[in-house]
Amino acid sequence: MTKILIDSDVILDFFLDRTPFSVDAAKIFSLSETKKIECYTTPLIISNVYYILCKIVKHEKAIDLIKSLLLIVDIVMIDKKVVIHALNSSFKDFEDALQNYSAELNSAIKIIITRNTKDYKYSLLSVLSPSDFLSADALYKG
Repeated sequence: MTKILIDSDVILDFFLDRTPFSVDAAKIFSLSETKKIECYTTPLIISNVYYILCKIVKHEKAIDLIKSLLLIVDIVMIDKKVVIHALNSSFKDFEDALQNYSAELNSAIKIIITRNTKDYKYSLLSVLSPSDFLSADALYKG
C-alpha cells in the first residue's frame, strides 16, 4: 500500500475549501478513508494547521477538525535524529526539512504530497503535488 506524508497546505486546502485545490485534497483523504493509501503527517504540521484554523474558526471547531483528520491520518515522529538531519541538511526552510526527514527516516513512507514541491528539491523521496499524485501512474508506485 502506498504510504504518503501530507503537508499542511493540502490539509488546509481541504479544511478551508480552497478551490480548486480542495478537490484533489478531498480525493486524497477519500483514498485514505477507504484504505487505498496510508496517510501520515507530523506533530508540527498538526500544530501549524491548528494555528491557521484558529485564525478563522473557534478553538473548539479547530480541535474537532483535527480530531476528524486523525481518524484517517497517522502521525510520524519528529525526534532528535530527525532534527539533527534537518539541521545538517541543504534545505532552506527548517520546517520543510523537519517534514522531509520525519518521512525519509520512516522507511515505509515513499512520497510527500505538497503544493510546494520546489521546497523539497533536496528530498530523497518522491515529492508530488496532489494532482500529480492522483494520476494513475503515481498512485500505484511504491
